[in-house]
Amino acid sequence: MPALFVKHLTVMDFSYVDASRGILGESWIVDVVLHGDLDHQGMVFDFGHVKKQIKHAIDELYDHRLLVPKGLNQLHSSIDDKGLSINWQDSKGGHFKHLSPPSAAELLPCNEVSTDNISRLMESKLKQLLPSNVSDIQITLRPEEISGAYYHYSHGLKKHDGNCQRIAHGHRSRIEILINGERDTATESSWAEHWKDIYIGTKEDACSTSTTEEHTQFAYDAPQGRFELTLPSRCCYIINTDSTVEYLADHIAKTIKTQNPGADIQVFAYEGVLKGAIGVA
Repeated sequence: MPALFVKHLTVMDFSYVDASRGILGESWIVDVVLHGDLDHQGMVFDFGHVKKQIKHAIDELYDHRLLVPKGLNQLHSSIDDKGLSINWQDSKGGHFKHLSPPSAAELLPCNEVSTDNISRLMESKLKQLLPSNVSDIQITLRPEEISGAYYHYSHGLKKHDGNCQRIAHGHRSRIEILINGERDTATESSWAEHWKDIYIGTKEDACSTSTTEEHTQFAYDAPQGRFELTLPSRCCYIINTDSTVEYLADHIAKTIKTQNPGADIQVFAYEGVLKGAIGVA
């Protein structure tokens, strides 16, 4: 049977909940294979339609959302006029609470989030959108191959006019640091360890009345609605600015500069796959 493929159709930037690691920012590259009969054009499916229709459907399904497996410990969810509320506990006893418009989070019928589980769910949903001559779709999700340092971070950008305003979405990102023009892999690894599985929050969004030594709450109103997130303080890194990648690159560069005052610092902070910002100090 004829088939066509599209490698690297898109990248899913999202966050998901892991029972032991907490909320993880992730970036998965999406590859697609379509099987079916040839249509009147001699095609299984026009490449232009693959890039528009299927990419759009994938973006709507899981991109920039918080994915929550239903197998979590002490998971509770409810929906009312305030939005979708999801509460759970991690394996270390930490409590999490996420409130958002329903479009910002997804409860999944599985015990854990994995590339295999999500690709099967995506295939089931996407089959409903395909023309009659297409008999099957295969989705492969894969992380970027990174030989050096990287970290998983989640955040929310309340001023963004798109889906980045969602309070718990994220990225799996490499980092490259040059000190006096030379790559410093030790410093890269140090930052990757410091920001391993981290939630990066803005200071003005932290609710002082709800912040304790054990847990921190962030909350804000954005164009899509009300967003709140409570999580263990050990999972948080708070900065004075918004958490755009431009600010993150600048923050890292200036922090390294204070430790190396006479050096020229250049930081390439990635936001997912093959994009990011440069910070100089």
